[in-house]
Amino acid sequence: MQLQVVNSPFDNEQTELLNRLLPTLNETQKIWLSGYLSVPGSSEAAAATETVAQGVSASEAFSKQEEKTRELTILYGSHTGNCQSLAESFFERLENEKYNVTLSSLDDFKPKSLKKVEDLLLITSTHGDGDPPDNALSFHDFVQSKRAPELDGLRFSVLSLGDSSYEFFCQTGKDFDKRFEELGATRLYPRVDCDLDFEEPAEEWFEGVTGVLKEDQFTGESTSQTKPDETDQTYSRTNPFKAEILENVNLNGRGSNKETRHIELDLEGSNLEYEPGDSLGIYPENDTALVLQLIEEMNWKREEQVTVNKQGDVHSLEEALTKIYEMTSLTKPLLKKIAELTSSSELKRMVEAEGEELRTYLYGRDLIDLVKDYGPWTVSAQEFVNVLRKIPLRLYSIASSSKANPDEVHLTIGALRYDAHGRSRTGVCSGQCAERSQAGDTLPVFVQRNQNFRLPDHPDTPIIMIGAGTGVAPYRAFLQEREESGASGETWLFFGEQHFVTDFLYQVEWQKWLKDGVLSRMDVAFSRDSEEKVYVQHRMLERSKELYEWLQQGAHVYVCGDEKYMAKDVHVALVNILEQQGNFSESEAEAYLADLRNAKRYQRDVY
Repeated sequence: MQLQVVNSPFDNEQTELLNRLLPTLNETQKIWLSGYLSVPGSSEAAAATETVAQGVSASEAFSKQEEKTRELTILYGSHTGNCQSLAESFFERLENEKYNVTLSSLDDFKPKSLKKVEDLLLITSTHGDGDPPDNALSFHDFVQSKRAPELDGLRFSVLSLGDSSYEFFCQTGKDFDKRFEELGATRLYPRVDCDLDFEEPAEEWFEGVTGVLKEDQFTGESTSQTKPDETDQTYSRTNPFKAEILENVNLNGRGSNKETRHIELDLEGSNLEYEPGDSLGIYPENDTALVLQLIEEMNWKREEQVTVNKQGDVHSLEEALTKIYEMTSLTKPLLKKIAELTSSSELKRMVEAEGEELRTYLYGRDLIDLVKDYGPWTVSAQEFVNVLRKIPLRLYSIASSSKANPDEVHLTIGALRYDAHGRSRTGVCSGQCAERSQAGDTLPVFVQRNQNFRLPDHPDTPIIMIGAGTGVAPYRAFLQEREESGASGETWLFFGEQHFVTDFLYQVEWQKWLKDGVLSRMDVAFSRDSEEKVYVQHRMLERSKELYEWLQQGAHVYVCGDEKYMAKDVHVALVNILEQQGNFSESEAEAYLADLRNAKRYQRDVY
């Protein structure tokens, strides 16, 4: 290929340079170069063109431009895996667009390196009462401390995930956002706080961030991007697989005041893969009886059509309330929006006050309570559903190993039932699984990775598993996996429930594993079988000496269950054991556990 001088805008010297360059380029380089030079008003392209004209090679010219590209760092703090999934997806998309980007979890990132970061995207969830997720604790502590460096050279943006039904909604993201500003950093793009239905606002945040990046740096067109084969069906959070229920049985004995369902699902044909420690996401549906009751209270028609998203998808009102919108819990943001749709001065007064009265009202009530308490209503169905949030999906710890159960996944789900404000209540998903799901029915599911709850890399490493009630589910998966792989490491399970006779979940399986040596030892605590209530933390304290020895031998510790009570009590017990057996001070014990957490030897899956 030779460039002809006739009618060419180049002089002889430029033509000679181009004719020397062009034969050396492959097709990909030619396409890249044409796209690069075609950007209107691109100062970088102009600079590169000028450099080439001066006799510098094209590769040298473009490498000089790439040297100016700011490095982009994505950090994530994740408990259930949502933030990690988003971070990994955004990382892949930015890599495809040829950005200079790195990805790391917060616990794998050296905090002191923060001062070297140029552009930072931080994605984090909030846990419990405004706390950081476990894998963000050390980074959060460092940033909030006096050791944190000045960050006047940093540009940043924060994406925060949370649940607006909690008082400290998205608090961890707010903490990071505020602290970075205090340390002198500049916002690349404003923080976005996401509720449980986080997909759309997260995508808007990402588009906003990349919009800013594209304004101030040129990255070129990616030639490596490929469109997925539309004939291949990929199942994911946004495209769940309809898994058939193979088995659905109650694990509790007759007379128990609990109902715990063991559910086996068929994954054949889904190509879904999971590891022990992962969770299964379920998109639940509201009880039809509640849906029809709400429609009747509001004098709507069940077949009325409503638009349910920005894309203009239309569903009947009954279907939308059954499958799309949350009905069973109230939040401050929701009440603020709904207060604008009613003439009730009492509701508006309570919402505006934002005091204890409002917090008390929110607890244990649902939409039906609200519309009964603060009518009459003249609002249309469309106006009403416009302010509702989507039904939150439910995540359940997987209770099986795929090595032991190919093409299957097992769950352990406790049915939630309680009375409040004169009505009987049932958990949305647990009620659906316990009361409205039979063998042969299907559930829309996807796999949620959880890298923060993994078996040790080495099969000879001892593990200590602590769980109460359904918190024992992942340990069933752990032991199935270790049995299948022939792992030699010792295993110790602490399990707690109410009654030995009726609530000893998977008793036969634990006993078999004890006999076969897959489970080395087991301690149980049945809180209602004695005058004084005994919980797993009490059994741990009784075994202080042995537990401390296991820790000294490199054991990994796992905690699964309720965070507010059980997990906190277990943590306190671990601190006490270190104080008693290792002569630690309280601060030294806490530091020891923090080191275990950073080394991934102390992992929690709590809710």
